[in-house]
Amino acid sequence: MPPYGVIRAGWALHLKSLSMSTFFVFVYLVMPVLLAAIAFYLFRNGARHVSLFEGALGTGMMGLWSTTLFGAGEALTRARREGTLELMVLAPTPLFYSVFAITLASATLGLYSIAATTLCAYLLFGVPIEIAQPGWFAAGLLVSVVSLGLLGVLLASFFFLYRYANALTNLLETPVWLLCGLLIPVALLPGWSVPVSWILAPTWGIETLRAAASGSDAVRPLLAEIGVGIAYLLLGLRVLGWVERLACVRASLPLA
Repeated sequence: MPPYGVIRAGWALHLKSLSMSTFFVFVYLVMPVLLAAIAFYLFRNGARHVSLFEGALGTGMMGLWSTTLFGAGEALTRARREGTLELMVLAPTPLFYSVFAITLASATLGLYSIAATTLCAYLLFGVPIEIAQPGWFAAGLLVSVVSLGLLGVLLASFFFLYRYANALTNLLETPVWLLCGLLIPVALLPGWSVPVSWILAPTWGIETLRAAASGSDAVRPLLAEIGVGIAYLLLGLRVLGWVERLACVRASLPLA
């Protein structure tokens, strides 16, 4: 089967599997709506003027990141628990294709988060949905899904080495929310955190969506996100290959 066929089949399989999980329904649908409602009340009563639609996009991107992170960790943890992780590594298909299918499916589910927070803003809070550049907005969503999927591959490399992937996902979730400026501007964070935010795909993803919605320049952040995604691809291929060999040497794939 060609690489595209492997990724497409794995993406469809894991998309269905994750969609049936009650936990993931909470992660990509319920939790973003709750966070959006809290953010709306804070923005309305705060001293600084913030667009509520931008807040909806920020909480939606938070859900997109959480879904990618937990989806990759949970899928590999379940594969290790069920004894199929070794088969995935030993299969003739390159491991990158199988892992990318999992992380891409997780990121795709994150689109529900953006849709849910946008509808919540419109139906419950009367926030007008105005997108000045719908074409660039759609392109930003597509690139965000792919870039986060590639970032998920890089993170999944470390999940192969450590058996407690869920603990690592819990550690990474909130700091990335803050560093990417999804709700709090990066300018309010310490100076050392700004360069760190530049290497994170959600930073450029949310900038692209906000720029496309407001009618400002969306090309620059979109190109930056594409560049970051390419870096994730090259680094993920190299790190995943190294981790695969190291895991086989250490015999750290099975639980026993």
